Amino acid sequence: MLPAAAQSVAAGTGASIRALDRLSGELTDFDLRAGAQVSLDRLNIALVECRYPVDNPAGDAFAFLLIDDADSGSRLFEGWMVASSPALNPFDHMRYDVWVIRCTSS
Repeated sequence: MLPAAAQSVAAGTGASIRALDRLSGELTDFDLRAGAQVSLDRLNIALVECRYPVDNPAGDAFAFLLIDDADSGSRLFEGWMVASSPALNPFDHMRYDVWVIRCTSS
């Protein structure tokens, strides 16, 4: 297996994202197109891009996300999330967990 930096990747048109409200236990799944944003309670979640391995499209997803506090506008997260390793670069928030499930291509 090649290291992640050496893998050939393709860009998806969007990503499937999952969010967990830790207080209520409610899971929310949504599809987000690259360049689009969705509001989830007090969070604004934007997808910059999603990439996936060319040789194994269902095997992994690398999504660049921006997550802002809807009330203050402050940036809470900016970076790549990896579907196969969500703990590698997690969104650290007292109430919400957000992670990428897969890239979409249609």
